[in-house]
Amino acid sequence: MASHREEGSYDHFFKIVLIGDSGVGKSNLLSRFCHNKFTLEFNSTIGVEFIAKTLNFEGKVVTVQIWDTSGHNNVRAITDAYNRGATGALIVYDVTNHITFVNAQRSLADLRAHADPNIVVMLIGNKSDVRQSVVVTTEVGKSFAEKESLLFMETSALKAMNVEKAFTDIVHEIYRILISCPPMNCVLERN
Repeated sequence: MASHREEGSYDHFFKIVLIGDSGVGKSNLLSRFCHNKFTLEFNSTIGVEFIAKTLNFEGKVVTVQIWDTSGHNNVRAITDAYNRGATGALIVYDVTNHITFVNAQRSLADLRAHADPNIVVMLIGNKSDVRQSVVVTTEVGKSFAEKESLLFMETSALKAMNVEKAFTDIVHEIYRILISCPPMNCVLERN
């Protein structure tokens, strides 16, 4: 007998936050992942917006709610509150802008101060399609991620490079940790 699932039902629910400076491409990463769309227009996110997407892993339905936070400093206290309850975070910097990488490091410290200590975090170097303008090399990003026990990936929302992979990799890691630990005793561990 085929199993029937009610619309809107899921086996697991994960909240993931997108964090980073204004202009690094968080909204375009989200738009590319959820709708396969990209816009050259810069429309700064005000406060927080979110989109839900349903994925299937090993026969389980996983609903992922992705929160796109503003990169403006004047709303940082508000967006810190949205980090609470998140099971994953994508900290995004622009590979062509060094200060966004420095600020990503600061964002990681803020995240660790306000989020669950077991949150799965991926560092994303976006705009990697602009190779001639790269100032934060892959090696620098990867080295920082390894030092901080973060997942790491370079993406291009414009070219749709590694966008789907970044989101599915973090969801896979959250899912892997969830199913590998006994109920009520789950402590997220990274390989």
